[in-house]
Amino acid sequence: MSISVLVGAQWGDEGKGKMVDYLAGKSDLIVRFQGGDNAGHTVINDFGVFKLHLIPCGIFEKNCISLIGTGVVVNPDVLMEEMAQIEAANVSLEGLKISGKAHVLMPYHQKLDELMEKAGGIGTTKRGIGQAYAYKAMRKSLRFEDLLDLDRTKSKLTEIVPVVNDQMSSYGIEPYTVEALFEKCKLWKEKFAASIIEPMSFLHQMIDSGKSILFEGQLGAMKDIDHGIFPYVTSSNPIASYAAVSGGFPAKKIDKVIGVAKAFSSAVGAGPFPTEEIGGAIDLLRGTGENPDDEFGARTGRSRRLGWLDIPVLKYTHAINGYDELALCKIDKLDNLPEIKICVDYKLDGRIVTHFPDTEDLEKVEPVYITLPGWMCDTTKIKNIADLPENAKNYIRKIEELVGTTIAYVGVGPNREDLAIR
Repeated sequence: MSISVLVGAQWGDEGKGKMVDYLAGKSDLIVRFQGGDNAGHTVINDFGVFKLHLIPCGIFEKNCISLIGTGVVVNPDVLMEEMAQIEAANVSLEGLKISGKAHVLMPYHQKLDELMEKAGGIGTTKRGIGQAYAYKAMRKSLRFEDLLDLDRTKSKLTEIVPVVNDQMSSYGIEPYTVEALFEKCKLWKEKFAASIIEPMSFLHQMIDSGKSILFEGQLGAMKDIDHGIFPYVTSSNPIASYAAVSGGFPAKKIDKVIGVAKAFSSAVGAGPFPTEEIGGAIDLLRGTGENPDDEFGARTGRSRRLGWLDIPVLKYTHAINGYDELALCKIDKLDNLPEIKICVDYKLDGRIVTHFPDTEDLEKVEPVYITLPGWMCDTTKIKNIADLPENAKNYIRKIEELVGTTIAYVGVGPNREDLAIR
C-alpha cells in the first residue's frame, strides 16, 4: 500500500496538473480531494492540452481510476463539459468515479457568488464555490448520492429552495423553482448514475488491497481557508491532512507528501503578495498568453501577479504539510536571467519577523533578498537534476537548505516528460 498526497506549496498555479499526470503512471487511483471548478490544472501530454477543473489529472492513464472525492463541490454542468472534452480526445472515461458524498454545486450557488462579488468581494472566480460550501455547512445541500433517488432529491429541493429564494430576494432576483431545478437533476442522474460510488467502502478496499493511491490537491496552501491569507482564500482546505479528512481514513496512513512549487512566485486575485514585482526582469517570465505555460490563470485567463521565490512562504507551508519532497516547476523560465533573487526573510517595522505574519501584517512586510547568479543556458532537454547547469543546481541546493526538504523533481518545460529527476 502507498498513499501519497500532492499539494500546492505556494499560492496555486504551481504545476500540480503536470506532476499528477506524470505520477499517474505509477498509481492505481487518483483522488481529487477538495475544491471545485474555480482552479484549473493544466496537463500537456500526447492527447493534447487540457485544463481540468474537476476531473483528476490521472484520467489519461487507462489503468488508473480517477475519483472526484467527497470533499469536492461539483458543478454537474461543468463536469459534463470536461467529460466531453476528454472524450473528444479519444480518452476513455471508464475509470472516472464520483463520490456519492460529494456535494452538488447548484445554479443558485453560482448566481449568489456573482451577486456577492458585485456588491464588493475578494476577487473570486464567481464559480459559486464559496456558496456551495456555505450551503453544505448549513446542511441545505444535495449530494450526488441524492441524485440516485429522485424522490429524495425533490423532497430536499422543496426544503432548500425557499431558503435560496429568501436570499435571492434581497438582491431583487427572480425566485428559483423546484420544478426547473428538478428537471436538471433528472438530467444529471441520467448522465452520472453509473459513475457514482459509495466512497468509504471503495477507498478502504483500495487501501486494504495495497493499491498505490495519489490524492490531488487543488490551489495552494496560502489559499487554505484556515491557514492561508484569510479572507483572500478559497473555501476549503488544500493541505495534505485534509486528504485523510475527506477520504475518511487515518492520517497516519499517508506515506508521502509531495509539495509542488514554482521556481518563482505567482498569484491570482486580491491579497498580500510580498515578493510581487511589476515590470523589470520578473515580467519577462509572463509570456504572451499564446503558450499553455504562460502566466495566465487556467480558469480565469487573468494575468497572474508575479514575484521572486518566497522562502518564508515555503517554510510556512512546509510546517503545515510536512513535505517529504518538493517538485520545483518552471525552472526553465529562469534560463535567460543573469541574476535571480530569493526572498529569505521578511522585515516588519524594521525588524526581522520570526513567525509567519497575519494577513494585515503580510501586506506591510518588506522582503529581504539574496541574489544568486543565473545560468544563462537552456535547461529544457535535461532529464537528470545532476546534469543541470552548476548555477541551477546551486539555486536548487539553496532552496533545499533554506526550506529543509529535498527537491526530487525539477520542471524544465510544460509537457509531461519535461522533468529533471533526482
